Amino acid sequence: MVTNFWNNLPHGFTVLAPMEGVTDVVFREVISRAGAPDVFFTEFTNVSSFASEKGRNNALERLDLEITKAPKSAKNSKNPDRALNSTPVVAQIWGNNPAHFTELASALENLGFSGLDINMGCPDRHVNKAGGGAAMIKTPDLAIECIKSAKSATSLPVSVKTRLGFTYIDEYKTWLPLLLKQNLSALTVHLRTRKEMSKVPAHFDLIPEIVRLRDKIAPKTKLIINGDIEDVKHVHELSNKYPGVDGWMIGRGVFKNPFCFNQNYIDKQPTREELQSLLDYHLKLFDERQKELESRSSRYPYEPLKHFFKIYINNFPGASDLRAELMECRDTASVRAILKSKTTL
Repeated sequence: MVTNFWNNLPHGFTVLAPMEGVTDVVFREVISRAGAPDVFFTEFTNVSSFASEKGRNNALERLDLEITKAPKSAKNSKNPDRALNSTPVVAQIWGNNPAHFTELASALENLGFSGLDINMGCPDRHVNKAGGGAAMIKTPDLAIECIKSAKSATSLPVSVKTRLGFTYIDEYKTWLPLLLKQNLSALTVHLRTRKEMSKVPAHFDLIPEIVRLRDKIAPKTKLIINGDIEDVKHVHELSNKYPGVDGWMIGRGVFKNPFCFNQNYIDKQPTREELQSLLDYHLKLFDERQKELESRSSRYPYEPLKHFFKIYINNFPGASDLRAELMECRDTASVRAILKSKTTL
């Protein structure tokens, strides 16, 4: 029987936010080396892609838990010896077809995940146009049906990640209670609306009211707060100020400091040498992942790797010029050659 890992986490636990094009199997391994959070989330996977013959392989690639022993199908992919086995990994899924939620939810347990999370907060316009992500706030009956469909098909703990509302902040007063009534294992609230995106500061002032709602409606549901949370030091400060919150999710903060979850870096910043060592590790894992997917007649494109350079190359004289050089590279060999030539690094 699957245990509810959420109940075994320390108070004030940390979570790496699901970020599209970022939190895949490679980056999770990188952050694990820098200092792992208490919980990892995957990128989100479209339930309808998994349900289709054409999209299933791509969906399964997004659900890989390990680079060298990645699952190839839902039937033979159970892998209890996966990488990161000391840190729970939650599969995040999205869509608006309840039957497809049932199909993917039933497969996730055999894929080795510790939990299932439904994305009801993504602000991407393409996702919203398809009726998923934050658009589900506007279709509450369908949202609840999708939650129930997922829960009926798995023994994994089911959680939801959402926003305060789609257009107006006050939407949380009806939307969050509706979700809390679904007996979720955890609820993550990004303290902004879909309309606000990340253009305004997170509404931390609403935390006490959100805690009161949780305590009144679903006291056993773990409450996680997301939005403008920087690092583990910030988490400690927020936990002291808002003790009713169970966990804290960091997203963009990891781009400012990949060691943001590491307790040893509470009062210090990583050195240039430590950051370059982590970049070297990222490049190594990238090459391994690329070869693995090629062996499966798939591909791991190079271009998205460029988005990560700003994590490792910053805050020192000449960093912007060096990043500009790296952005012109077309493969990891070229990146390594440039880094090797810079004796100041």
